[in-house]
Amino acid sequence: MILAGCLNQSEKELKLAHNQTLDHPIHLSLVEFGRLVEEKSNKDITVTIFANGQLGSEREVIELTQTGAVDVAKVSASALEGFDSDYSIFSLPYVFEDYTEFESVMNNDAITDQLYFETEDIGFIGLTYYNAGTRNLYTKDKAVTSLADMRGLKTRVQPSQTSVKMIDALGGIPTAMAYGEVYTALQSGVIDAAENNETALVGNNHGEVAKYYMYTGHQIVPDMLIMNAERFNRFTEAEKLIIEEAATESTLYHEEIWSETIEEMTETAIDKMGVQFIEVDKSIFIDAVQPLHKEYAASDKTKEIYQLIKGGTTGE
Repeated sequence: MILAGCLNQSEKELKLAHNQTLDHPIHLSLVEFGRLVEEKSNKDITVTIFANGQLGSEREVIELTQTGAVDVAKVSASALEGFDSDYSIFSLPYVFEDYTEFESVMNNDAITDQLYFETEDIGFIGLTYYNAGTRNLYTKDKAVTSLADMRGLKTRVQPSQTSVKMIDALGGIPTAMAYGEVYTALQSGVIDAAENNETALVGNNHGEVAKYYMYTGHQIVPDMLIMNAERFNRFTEAEKLIIEEAATESTLYHEEIWSETIEEMTETAIDKMGVQFIEVDKSIFIDAVQPLHKEYAASDKTKEIYQLIKGGTTGE
């Protein structure tokens, strides 16, 4: 019999799911998280990782985390938007000027505590975030440097209503689909474009079919590490601290390897895949999405987090 608030040894085996490949920096950082948990707990707590979407799509593993079938999951903040409206702030285009501004927000406990624990009543909490890069537009067969170029462009977005509205505002045709479907959709012409960081070009071979990569810098959407709330709360306070410390330290580890990975993959995309990287005037895109900012600032669902984020970026 398990006493309330205590776990037996078998229940200290954490099942962790994510959708990236084994050589992706996210996977390496999650391996580091597991190593740190086991080291700090003297192997009383162990972590088993299921990569490559083995346990389902991001939405599916969020739902599995809610029920406790999965203990821990790495998912995009965009995927969490469908579960808590506060996470939609990360899909709001150009809410952050650059990564430095984003990082200052994510290291602000007043903001992250609201995000991480607001979802406890629906079954999960946040543990930490990981740099998932700056999202940029890439296309199959044409450069995009103006709103005229965006007009009618069938563009894959994450399953996020905010991302859908963003492409609408830019004049494109948004197409929400799972990440694993993007390569085939680009190859077959179901979509003309997608948007993601540089790792998608090489790690998922999108650079084989998409030859233009524009530095639009429209979103900085982090990956989030979430955990089943009931499972977390049944650990002792000391064990909770071990898990939280391991999560935070894995984020620092991730920052170290992320920039190296981006540089290497950009070089590979240019030299081996023939991808052209193009600087663009972001101001035209920023102007086009301002109605979305006004909508966020006015909506009862999002105005609090919007004001909190904007206050965090200005140091207020």
